[in-house]
Amino acid sequence: MTYTMEHINPGARNYFLQELRSELEAILNYWIKYVPDNQQGGFYGKVDNDNIPDKTAAVGSVMCSRILWAFSAGTAITGNPAHQEMADRAYAYINDFFIDRQYGGVYWSLKPGGEALDTKKQLYGQAFCIYGLSAYYQLTGHEAALQTAIELYRCIEQYGFDNEKNGYIEAFARDWSAIGDLRLSAKDNNERKTMNTHLHVIEAYASLYSVWPDPSLKERITNLLGLFEQYFVDHFHYHLRLFFDDDWHSKSARRSFGHDIEAAWLLQQCAEIIEDKALTELFRKLAIPITNAAAEGQDKDGGLWYEFEPAENKLIREKHSWPQAEALVGFYNAWQLTGEKKYYQHCLDTWAFIRQYIRDHEKGEWFWGIYEDYSIMNEDKAGFWKCPYHNSRAMLELMKRINE
Repeated sequence: MTYTMEHINPGARNYFLQELRSELEAILNYWIKYVPDNQQGGFYGKVDNDNIPDKTAAVGSVMCSRILWAFSAGTAITGNPAHQEMADRAYAYINDFFIDRQYGGVYWSLKPGGEALDTKKQLYGQAFCIYGLSAYYQLTGHEAALQTAIELYRCIEQYGFDNEKNGYIEAFARDWSAIGDLRLSAKDNNERKTMNTHLHVIEAYASLYSVWPDPSLKERITNLLGLFEQYFVDHFHYHLRLFFDDDWHSKSARRSFGHDIEAAWLLQQCAEIIEDKALTELFRKLAIPITNAAAEGQDKDGGLWYEFEPAENKLIREKHSWPQAEALVGFYNAWQLTGEKKYYQHCLDTWAFIRQYIRDHEKGEWFWGIYEDYSIMNEDKAGFWKCPYHNSRAMLELMKRINE
């Protein structure tokens, strides 16, 4: 049995839906207003908490791909022509400037105006481009977008897959040769295989499969789910292991509550998309202990702490916006699976926290996050990593689940 809103409070359903719809519209409209670069083309690489753009900031492939995804998926719900125009803009910018016509794949970043800046091939970036292109094709039926997504999938498989030991290598040089620094960002470990990249490769592949149900792609998704069950999920405490070497030796004990709760529902969804009954049953069962592990990071105010370092017994006392978005979906999913009201309450507590502390009621969108004393983190409002992805996806997922 799957539990629905009517099992809690029939009167709450429409009100909650209205809130979610309003928030989705607000997020998308913010990005339309403040992020397009109408002088140099495309988008500003960075906008601060005062909504002032940095016109010199690098423009990331992940940000542009997430814009493409958010506005493609969002338009399917809102039907707003302005939202589709933003999706069209993102697609054109990616197609014109980010695609490497010589070696294949997607550049990591551009200079304002479209010149390639960092030409490395980070698999995380390839995956998000597939994710955005698949949603755009689903919205528009634009065949070239689908073909580009398929080409990127084939690049990942040709160059990024470890044929000997399984899994995907983190990054490559422009020509897909090996590089020494494989990190997504300065805070990441410099390891060959990471949970984060594998999570977003499977997310991208599942999105592509929903519009291009190719048997070989299904096999790749099945293999990725197997890797998560075998290596990434720690079956003792059910947090996710984050970093590995080529031989699948875990290289970090760090716990990321946001990634735990994201994986709890997303892996289940990927199994459902490929309609594999055994894997769907497995990841529905795993969703509950993984959600419980993530809930260890939920504070009494409803917010999810960022990370925990067991070796130092150190909690990173920050509450970033993206884990809160993932917590909304993860806790709601656990309630749908079990009917246990504590999960629904976790979801409501997270939503209350977002509304009180994360949403910028004065200047729009969500703050990057807050510190333990509730002061606001002075980070991007929009930028390389801060995108209309986690928050808009949470709104869309909850709306879909409530309606179902």
